[in-house]
Parts: sequence; C-alpha cells; structure tokens
Amino acid sequence: MDGEARASSRARRAPRPKPGLDILEARIGHVFADKTLLARALTHVSKAGGSGRIGSYQRLEFLGDRVLGLAIADLLYAAFPGADEGDLSRRLAGLVRRETCAAVARAWDVGPHLALGPGEVQGGGRRNQTILADACEAILGAVFLDAGYATAKATVDAAFAPATDTAAPRGRDAKSALQEWAMARGLAIPLYEVAERSGPDHAPRFRIAVRVDGIEPGYGDGPSKRLAEQEAARSVLEREGIAAGETIPSAEAPNETDEGRNPDA
Repeated sequence: MDGEARASSRARRAPRPKPGLDILEARIGHVFADKTLLARALTHVSKAGGSGRIGSYQRLEFLGDRVLGLAIADLLYAAFPGADEGDLSRRLAGLVRRETCAAVARAWDVGPHLALGPGEVQGGGRRNQTILADACEAILGAVFLDAGYATAKATVDAAFAPATDTAAPRGRDAKSALQEWAMARGLAIPLYEVAERSGPDHAPRFRIAVRVDGIEPGYGDGPSKRLAEQEAARSVLEREGIAAGETIPSAEAPNETDEGRNPDA
C-alpha cells in the first residue's frame, strides 16, 4: 500500500507535458512556417542553456517591441482621426505597457508553453507579469520574421483594443485608483465578477462587472479578464467624476502579485 502511495505521489509531482504549439498558434491567429521562431519566442534565458541570451527570446522581444509600437501607432492613427498627438501618445503608452502585453499573453494562455529553467518554474514564472509581457513581444517579433509586417499587424489588431482608453487616472492603474478611492471612504475593496463570456476559446471576450458599496455597478469589456476589469473600474471612476479631477487620497492599495493573480485574468 505504501508503495502504491509513493508511486501515486511521484505521478502527481511529475511534470505535465506541454500542450502542442498548434494550440497556441490557433490562439495567436498565425500558423508559423518556421516553428523554431515560435519555440525561441517562448524560451526564457534561464532555459537557453549554453547559448545564453542569444538562444532566448530576448532578441525577438527587442524586435517585437518595435513591431508592436508601430502597429499600435498605425491602429490609433486610423481609429482616432480627430485625436491630437498628445491623445494618441497617451493611448499608445497605455496599449504597449507591460501590464497590457502580459494580459494579452494570458489571453493567449502562453504560460504553459514557456520554456523555463527549474528555478523560474518553482518561482511561478509561468504567471510572472514581466516574463509574460516579454514573451508577448517576442511572439510578435517572431510573427514579423515569419510572415512580415502585415501579418504581425493583423495579430496586434486582433489582440489589442485601440478603442479602450487605457490611460489610468492621474497616472494610476484604474483598478488601483478605484480601490484607493473606496478604501479612503471606509468601503470594502471593489469586487469583480464575470457578467458574460463570449467568443471562441482562442479569442474570448469578457464582460466584467465591478461592485462598490453604495454605488451602481460598473461594466467593462475586453479580450481578457484583466483588461475588462480595468475598463469596468475606469467606467466607475469616470461616472463618479474621479477621472475628471477629484483628488484620490494617497492611501496605498495592495499590489497584485503574480502568485495571487488568476492565470485567466
């Protein structure tokens, strides 16, 4: 009996096989002609072995960062013909920031596909915001090399939301700003829940409701739970006049951690 228990315990600890890259390709919306590009885009420096940084996703991340910036600028220029440079720059900064890239990587469910060293695996690297954001940019760089700018831009168009006002009030993340506002008034921390989920598994859409004691719920839509939560928080801030100029007290909101964040967020 003890032998069976030990065997069962070893089976539970054994690493699970990674899902096929074809599943990730379906979520990204691009089938790679050169599969090695996608494999490299998923390889963290801790797993690159003797090739070190050259064998990791870092060079592709550098390229993808530039591809993303150009594609988003292209998107915004077409989507907001009446916007001035300042407005376009603000929106650009919101869409290319680390949090947004990490949210896109989560929507693609990149985590299980990452090639990480043992230390990064044990440290929660598959949910680490920085690693996910870097991998997102590396994947875009890989798409660009594999199929050119038009395909890379189509990937960005499908994954990022140019119509979303991603600038946080007074430089703050919208969820953090709403939480600070509620805490300063002795209210409970805002609660977020999925009101509706639609779309296929590889391109889901979420409608999130945020509830704060004493005021009407706010709603937000997005390609990931995290982006939809940000939009829901922003809708409350704007409706309550906070984004229009009300000072948010300086109470520090607890930081979200990678370990505590839902992988689907």
